[in-house]
Amino acid sequence: MEKIRIVLADDHPIVLMGVTEFIERDERYSIVAQAQTSSELVELLRCEKPDIVITDYNMPGDDIYGDGVKLIEYLIRHFPEVKLLVLTMLSNKLILSRLYDLGVGGVVLKNGDLKELPLALDSLAKGNRYHGQVLQVTDSVVKAPLESMEERIASLSVKEFEVLRLFASGMSVRDIAQAQNRSVKTVSTQKITSMRKLKVDNDHALLTFCIGMNLI
Repeated sequence: MEKIRIVLADDHPIVLMGVTEFIERDERYSIVAQAQTSSELVELLRCEKPDIVITDYNMPGDDIYGDGVKLIEYLIRHFPEVKLLVLTMLSNKLILSRLYDLGVGGVVLKNGDLKELPLALDSLAKGNRYHGQVLQVTDSVVKAPLESMEERIASLSVKEFEVLRLFASGMSVRDIAQAQNRSVKTVSTQKITSMRKLKVDNDHALLTFCIGMNLI
């Protein structure tokens, strides 16, 4: 029986080793290659043509492929025939739902039970999507009145809103600076100011806010 070919991507060597060993206990699967960056992953997909890709959500990216939403969108757009399983530490329903909306075959939480991996792979191999523990995740977004959230958005300047929109779509600060013909320092300052106005204190919370308000 021909084995199902898998490319595995994660920037932590221990994760790569552990997941590879766990998956290859099942003789149906073969890890044909491993990647630790977005560029390595894309190159391997072109060369190896696997059946399934298992990739971390947050990896060292680059100016071309990035990571997170930007990378996932690129993979789905350019390798539609490959089934995509995402590994992540994220536990926010809005972000996880966004991944399924993009077209991933499944999501497995890194802080969950490793036994989910073979269940997810089995679903993908049969042509199904896998949800598993993701369905039990509690939304960690602090609910605020809609009026309050809209007021925060309205407080942004035109340039701050554009920086926010581009960042939420997957572009890095450097990408935005190049696209807008502005300095990295200026864009970074506008991003920080936007976060302050929106009352979010990290990139994860910023992305969650943008998804929740349909700004992407």
